[in-house]
Amino acid sequence: MLYLFVIILAVFSHAALSVEVFRAGVAPRCESRACNPRMGNLALGRQVLTQTVCGHNGTELHCSYSDPNANLACGAPKCAKCNAGLPLLSHLPGAMSDSSFRHPNTWWQSAEGVEAETVQLDLEAEFYFTHLILTWKMLQYYADNCSATYGFEEGKKGTGRDGATCTSKYSGAYPCNRGEVIYRSLPKWESLDPFGDEGQQQLKVTNIRIRLLKHQPCPCQAKDLNAAREHLPTQHFAIYDLIVKGSCSCNGHAEQCVPALGYQPIRDRTNHVVHGKCVCRHNTAGDHCERCAPLYNDRPWQPADGLTGAPHECQKCKCNGHALSCHFDWTAWRESGQRSGGVCDCLHNTEGRQCQKCKVNFYRDPRRPHAAPDSCKSCNCHPLGSLPFHFDGSVCDPSNGNCICKPGVGGAHCDRCMVGYWGFHDYGCRPCDCAGDCDPFTGDCVSGAPTPKSEVKVQKVLSQNPKVKIQRGRATLYPESWTARGCTCPLLNPGVEYLVAGHSDRKQGRLLVNMKSFVKPWKASLGRKVLTLLKKDCNW
Repeated sequence: MLYLFVIILAVFSHAALSVEVFRAGVAPRCESRACNPRMGNLALGRQVLTQTVCGHNGTELHCSYSDPNANLACGAPKCAKCNAGLPLLSHLPGAMSDSSFRHPNTWWQSAEGVEAETVQLDLEAEFYFTHLILTWKMLQYYADNCSATYGFEEGKKGTGRDGATCTSKYSGAYPCNRGEVIYRSLPKWESLDPFGDEGQQQLKVTNIRIRLLKHQPCPCQAKDLNAAREHLPTQHFAIYDLIVKGSCSCNGHAEQCVPALGYQPIRDRTNHVVHGKCVCRHNTAGDHCERCAPLYNDRPWQPADGLTGAPHECQKCKCNGHALSCHFDWTAWRESGQRSGGVCDCLHNTEGRQCQKCKVNFYRDPRRPHAAPDSCKSCNCHPLGSLPFHFDGSVCDPSNGNCICKPGVGGAHCDRCMVGYWGFHDYGCRPCDCAGDCDPFTGDCVSGAPTPKSEVKVQKVLSQNPKVKIQRGRATLYPESWTARGCTCPLLNPGVEYLVAGHSDRKQGRLLVNMKSFVKPWKASLGRKVLTLLKKDCNW
């Protein structure tokens, strides 16, 4: 996009014309102040398009008149030939955008006899135009008689014409050659912020089109009696130079521009080209610095103030080194009293508006700097063996990473059964049903150090496991004991007969007894009750 301020058009013969602009949406000089890239001719290095060109289908004759001399005497018309295919005779559209200093006597000329013509300049991006030499929203109408040509008075806005006015200032009969038509996009004596909404409406353009609507003959032509009789070819439009002064549109946040993506310069016309992609400052980004840079959205984006010079720089979000970008949030902005509205797009397993805390199931490593990428470590607590630490579902202490284990579960990460427990599961681990330790996976008792035992004499076997053969006579009874629980075996007094209902170690064929075993002094009546129960298939 370009800024357009003044348009200057040098023409052979004055004509009624309208100027339209097509609008497409919306730098060390930049240090702590508003800035703008240099102005230049936006037409340089770009293709100017017209509907016709003189001599397109072969050699044509064309004639023109000069201004009267000091004595108001008219000279004879000057006639010449044009041919678009011959360099020395051509007057192509590109002549309007070449250097007016190096090539002052080159011009574009339309085909003979055309009733109207259109000149169009397409820019590779959006620009601000500052000075228009010739200028499609209607901006200005030009005619020697506005009422007769357009139907509304000079200086007044026409109905349905987007507020454009008409002027006769540049449409007089003189000069016949090398006259100028000037359009200023902003009022000359009015103070207006070029980066404000009103100024932007007048300045931003992506395409410029000039419509030439009516021929205006030189007065000397009317005095030439031979002109009508000889049918001199004077019905054409011609323009020496199209000068569209402006700069790329950067909202006051850049002092330099580079070629926009896809821009293809015209060969041999790349010097002094005003390009359309801004090299943004003030922590802004985008082709036209129309947004804040990814990590600088703590305040809402604003254009710089062209009147006061305030840069309105984008402010960096406070993300504690854990984000590459942030986004602006109006709710956060209002809640902070319009001081801060940035919400960080957190990385490194962090969360919070400023990435100030670790995510759930991560903890802050006190040995690492707060801004280090690896400062938040995974809790690494086993999901089966650990209990939630907090109502938010975290499985470890976020300050140190300690895990809270389920009953019978141990290890730094709650990932195995403690000694004396087995069966790692979602309920924890179960106590071993052994005199000593047991296999943590199967629960099978593990032999090791000497185990407590009692020598007994079996008087009678009422019921037994078929895989463990118990016979009358001498036997060994192994009490199970747990260090953490003290003595857990039932009291067996020497010389006393007992009824014992315990369990057995099938692999080692041992008789086991613990606090869950049924141990009672023997009585005949007790024996009869037990036999009765066994007959009822209680699966003892």
